[in-house]
Amino acid sequence: MSKLLQLFSLILLVLASPFASAAEPAIAFGFKDPRLAWGPCPEFIPKGCEIAVLHGDPTKPNADIFFKVPANFTIPDHWHTSAERMVLVSGELHVTYEGQATTVLKPGMYAYGPARVAHKAVCRSAVECVLFIAFEAAVDAVAAGGRKE
Repeated sequence: MSKLLQLFSLILLVLASPFASAAEPAIAFGFKDPRLAWGPCPEFIPKGCEIAVLHGDPTKPNADIFFKVPANFTIPDHWHTSAERMVLVSGELHVTYEGQATTVLKPGMYAYGPARVAHKAVCRSAVECVLFIAFEAAVDAVAAGGRKE
């Protein structure tokens, strides 16, 4: 193969690389950012709970959200189809997964929640609890004992 053809092939390979595309912009949000669109949580969670989509389509894999509840709020027992990767941003959240001891999350702490394992939580602080959650599958929450349709 000629040097020119090798160079042309290399250029095409680089241009086809996902790193060469600038179509998707970098983003950054704080949980108090006025650009965030907060919406309601599933109906089985008491009023006051809110979710904001940060990145991705929540009906598809790999979406990121902020999950926010008021101070002294109880999140009822539920499960997700997806595993969750979480970082507590604000407040103090006591999380209990079925068959495990309660874990106390403080701001900056990471937590992993396996798919389809029931869990509940309580925001035990004077300020709201805000949790960053990265979902592997579509975003959902099903009341414990409930079935996903």
